[in-house]
Amino acid sequence: MAVDRSRLPAIGADPAFSFPAIVRHRLANGLAVRTVEHASVPVVSFILQTRGGSAADAPGLEGVTALTADMLDEGTGALTAIDVSEALARLGAEFDIEVGPDTTSVTLTTLARFADRGATLLAELVTRPSLREDDFSRVRRLRLDRLRQLRDLPAALAERAFLRLLYGAHPYGHLSIGSASTLEALTLEDVQRAHAALFRPERSTLIVAGALSHQALLHAAEQAFGGWRPGAFVPGASDRMDDRVVPAVPVTRLAVIPRERAAQSHLRIGHLSASRATPDYPALVVMNAVLGGQFVSRVNLKLREEKGYTYGARTGFDWRLGPGPFSLETSVETPVTVDAVADALAELSAIRGARPATPHELTLAKATLTRGYPRNFETAQQVGRSVAQLALYDLPDDYFATFTPRVSAVSPDEVTQVAERHLHPDQLTTLIVGDHQALEPSLADLGLGAPVVLPTGA
Repeated sequence: MAVDRSRLPAIGADPAFSFPAIVRHRLANGLAVRTVEHASVPVVSFILQTRGGSAADAPGLEGVTALTADMLDEGTGALTAIDVSEALARLGAEFDIEVGPDTTSVTLTTLARFADRGATLLAELVTRPSLREDDFSRVRRLRLDRLRQLRDLPAALAERAFLRLLYGAHPYGHLSIGSASTLEALTLEDVQRAHAALFRPERSTLIVAGALSHQALLHAAEQAFGGWRPGAFVPGASDRMDDRVVPAVPVTRLAVIPRERAAQSHLRIGHLSASRATPDYPALVVMNAVLGGQFVSRVNLKLREEKGYTYGARTGFDWRLGPGPFSLETSVETPVTVDAVADALAELSAIRGARPATPHELTLAKATLTRGYPRNFETAQQVGRSVAQLALYDLPDDYFATFTPRVSAVSPDEVTQVAERHLHPDQLTTLIVGDHQALEPSLADLGLGAPVVLPTGA
């Protein structure tokens, strides 16, 4: 069959999609439970999500929440870390911990016939971890080693410095791993206090999705977590996760992290933007798809296809309960760094009205967001994680079923309007991780003022 590779395939109609029913429960101890039947494969996923992530770290203890989460599978009761690993293996279970800015999530996925045993093991790990001194010392040392490794990664250096430039001392302004100085200062008592404050039934949601009935899924949850009682609150434990107001931080227009003789520059350009609760969300994700959220976006076509500066460039929103960053990210060869920044800034400005999204761009952007949408919900774990997002952002249960129609209804004028409301060229921070000595003579051409030079460990 002959294939015309000179043009993209024609775009068909949106596929039909329906999300499985969510049933809400609440145990006597205050734990919220949401069950979802998903019978395609005989597995069950348990996701315990507690309100409080890296933003819950107390000042001077940055990294304590993530370290505490990392300690959960180091043992419980008489079980050691090796015993826990063997117990998970006997269940054929997959175990995962994720610490975001706003929440900490612990996931266990196992065969449906082991649902009760899997839920019990998860409850033991989360509610009664051993938190032993020798395990704490080893885990902390591993995280310190990881921090040293990150110093050699331009993208990691940029991420750390970019958050600090945008947020200042706000709880959102640091990575979950913390810093070498704060990790060195942490004690086992800090971890014990963080665990007591963070993992409490009344501030947690358990999502159970899999190939059992709602009644059976709830039974597994009740058997494992029904006896969970919060311990006495430890004075001094951090509880900053409700602090969503970001104070005004002076805009740094241009910053550089020197990496002398680097062949490439890593770029991060952006500013604080909307929270996930914004009513502009559908239009913003369409706008981002046009601008830099897909291969055929403006930024990628300009910097990669037209100019040949990079293998890829992208833009995106880092959604949070509070204001989150919007940023453009790419890596380019050192000699073209300034030209790439200028082109990127021009694209970020043009979509605000000087060069609005065309009908063709809008069609491609919507197709990117909607045509493959159902594949995000193929497994029990994907479904469970999706329901966790509903719980985190307080979204309605029919959110996923209505997403495609809402995206499809976005008009070209709405894309321009949300770009004007949420993209502000005069507030953009441009961060370059690269050869400062080679770049310095041409940085003035950007018109962003003298660069702020940041230390490598920023």
